[in-house]
Amino acid sequence: MSTIGVLGAGTWGIALARMLTNCGHDVVVWSAIESEIDELSNTRKHKNLPGMEIPQETKFTKSIEEVCSGKDILLFAVPSVFVRSAARKSNPYVRANQIIVDVAIGIEPETLLTLTQVIQDELDNPVHLVTLSGPTHAQEVARDVPTMIVSACTDLEIARRVQDLFMNSCLRVYTNPDVEGVELCGAVKNIIELSTGIAAGLGCGDNMKAALITRGMAEVSRLGKAMGCYEQTFSGLAGMGELIVTATSEHSRNNRCGKLIGQGIKPEEAVKQIGMVVEGINALPAILQLAERYHVSMPITEAVDEIVNGEQSPKDVMAELMSREKRSEISTTVNYEHALLQKGRETGMKRVITYGTYDLLHYGHINLLRRAKALGDYLIVVLSSDEFNWKEKHKKTYFTYEQRKQLLESIRYVDLVIPETNWQQKRTDMHEYHIDTFVMGDDWKGKFDFLKEEGVGVVYLPRTPEISSSQMKKDLHDADQGESKITHDDIDTDPQ
Repeated sequence: MSTIGVLGAGTWGIALARMLTNCGHDVVVWSAIESEIDELSNTRKHKNLPGMEIPQETKFTKSIEEVCSGKDILLFAVPSVFVRSAARKSNPYVRANQIIVDVAIGIEPETLLTLTQVIQDELDNPVHLVTLSGPTHAQEVARDVPTMIVSACTDLEIARRVQDLFMNSCLRVYTNPDVEGVELCGAVKNIIELSTGIAAGLGCGDNMKAALITRGMAEVSRLGKAMGCYEQTFSGLAGMGELIVTATSEHSRNNRCGKLIGQGIKPEEAVKQIGMVVEGINALPAILQLAERYHVSMPITEAVDEIVNGEQSPKDVMAELMSREKRSEISTTVNYEHALLQKGRETGMKRVITYGTYDLLHYGHINLLRRAKALGDYLIVVLSSDEFNWKEKHKKTYFTYEQRKQLLESIRYVDLVIPETNWQQKRTDMHEYHIDTFVMGDDWKGKFDFLKEEGVGVVYLPRTPEISSSQMKKDLHDADQGESKITHDDIDTDPQ
């Protein structure tokens, strides 16, 4: 039995509290709204979960100290706009290395932090943060309808502990190390849900609903890839799975709110009629800022914003969306890479993988990539994401992940570039990409021998001795200190 503190008494928090209690865990629920605690404790019912009864063993408290102190797991289930304030209130009572599971969804507009990042930002002690997300209606979980979900944590051991705790005969839990990708999916899918609801309100049918789901998934995938997230996350439970379930169901408050807006009701009035937080509207400012930062086209998201915040007519915005410039659905590069990998699996093509930051690309990098490619037929470069560089490697790169990725993709020795988001992913990469040989520079000699346990060859190649990014930075700095500055305007390009 585990002790669990649930912060938040909305539909999702109560559905999970009930389930965890019925699994034999000691559960206590807190809400910042004291009248809500009184009602739940007295009636053992939730007004938005008809037919569900809260077990007598589930305890309720008005004390943030009581819900946080001495718990094996803290479950954050407050609306996204209240995550920071809840984390701030809980800070004095959260111990070091506490496991915190966040089921709220969103991106903070002011900081562009995901909600797990917001929680850590408010806590003094280091903690283990897990995101729990997937195609889940609280109404169904509250009735023990079979459901699947994802436990996402950069530390896969912690993700598995949460998997073990939540998994039961009615809830199947998968793990995923891509926390940022899972959280991004949750935020953007709320916006796409609004779009499908608006379309339904305009009288569109299943054709348009399916199109918005598909093209909406393309939008979140583009943004996620630009941010260095795992591509597989977007086709998984937290991506396509959650988008399908919420964009097609009347259980979805975003979908229902969108439908009212499509029928001509003002957005603020539609939110009042729903009577609960509509996360898609809250997510719009942050997602649009991220799209601008990473230069990603998100026409459906922009269309929803024009309707919700720009006061444009849903009918006019739909017409603009349908008359956009013609384009292809398929990226030939991605299609080629997929076909080549598939062919390689069938013909015994040898696959080589290497990892690195590849900032300030130089001929030493090229030498290593050339020699790595010579060891096989297909070379995968796993490129450190910006967040991984900063948080785990404690490095700041000159070029962004997307810029470094473009540089590597232009090199003829490189066949595929994917993001590295945590130290633990190397073992899973070996199997997911059917790797034969792992390659690193010899300054890492011995550090990755454990990958031999995964059935791959481990090779440490000599670095090019006279060149390194660190030395380049030092030499350029020294040269800059000692030389005068000459601009293009100072140079006579046509001397007589």
